[in-house]
Amino acid sequence: MTQLLTEEEIQEKVSHLPNWTLQASTLQCTRQFKDFIEAIEFVNKLVEPAESAQHHPDIEISYNKVKISLTTHDAGGLTQKDFDLAKLISEIN
Repeated sequence: MTQLLTEEEIQEKVSHLPNWTLQASTLQCTRQFKDFIEAIEFVNKLVEPAESAQHHPDIEISYNKVKISLTTHDAGGLTQKDFDLAKLISEIN
């Protein structure tokens, strides 16, 4: 099982991820696009990195907004996997 990060580790790592916030035991980011089509195109770009990492975000789509939530469910909180995927997602346009 993947090891949970300490609160200090979490705070340090989130400080290096602009636009991501902590909500309880999840790392979250909301992206806004011109319209629904651009929002869906962005979501489609998440598939390959998530599959490669074998780590899948929770995704909510509301017209032109996409909310991404990351947590390592089987570990019960945040792990390095969440921050690695958040960094990859941050690089997707």
